[in-house]
Amino acid sequence: MITAMKLAEANIIEEVVLVDIAEGLAAGIALDLTHSTALLGFDTKVRGVTSLAEAGSADYVVITAGRARQPGMSRTDLVEVNAAIVGGIAREAAAISPQTVLLVVTNPLDEMTHHAWRASGLPAERVIGMAGVLDSSRFQALTGLAADSSPSAVSALALGSHGDEMVIPLSQARVGGTTITAALPEAKVTALVDRARNSGAEIVGLLKSGSAFFAPGASAARMVLAMATNSDEIIAATVRAHGQYGIADGYVGLPARLGRTGLREIVELPLAADELAAVRTAAARIAERVADLERTSAPS
Repeated sequence: MITAMKLAEANIIEEVVLVDIAEGLAAGIALDLTHSTALLGFDTKVRGVTSLAEAGSADYVVITAGRARQPGMSRTDLVEVNAAIVGGIAREAAAISPQTVLLVVTNPLDEMTHHAWRASGLPAERVIGMAGVLDSSRFQALTGLAADSSPSAVSALALGSHGDEMVIPLSQARVGGTTITAALPEAKVTALVDRARNSGAEIVGLLKSGSAFFAPGASAARMVLAMATNSDEIIAATVRAHGQYGIADGYVGLPARLGRTGLREIVELPLAADELAAVRTAAARIAERVADLERTSAPS
């Protein structure tokens, strides 16, 4: 819902289509959003349907379907249930729109992105996961508060996994042009990284039912807009590496440039040795979890 609103507000997408199997839900949200066109000043068409077939061909398909986390539940707890859902959507979306780009949001994100790629049969460049933009934004917001600075003045990229192996290369992080380690005490920075890493679980615990949606929705929209506008910005995305950062072959969060047809390039930043090792460790852990998933949910 937030993603649809942000995409519509941008006023550069011709049509946004919401899909939900619950009869009337997507149509109702679409109508509500349409009622805000004059208030928000956009002309984007918005409609809601109950199937991908009704939605028709699409340049970008954002996959958010799946079971949400409950308090005490890890992202990995969701893997088998959500793999079946994501795999089915990916296959159908690729069949309807062979040139589409899939943007996966469903958790556990890293495994689901790989699974969508395998299930869809699409090139890896056109199957991307949304995690790094969100985790980066969380760290920027928390750091901005701690440093009494605007979050937009904080520059940082969250790499690795969307979970325990999230890595924020502090050698690349800045607060208003100053290195983050010069702006804040080391212990404080470490605490901020930990809180950003666990922010999803923190929100789930506070809400009691459901999970974060404002920041994830805005993050997905930012990625779609980066692709639609052929943006040159470097953002963190879950993409399939082919030797970059010493990672032979696998999905992991890395700095990337996106374009109209998905991944344009993986950008290799000069990470510190320990940061590079942590990113490689994240890739290895993701590969282990993917192997476990493939043993139980072989895509067709």
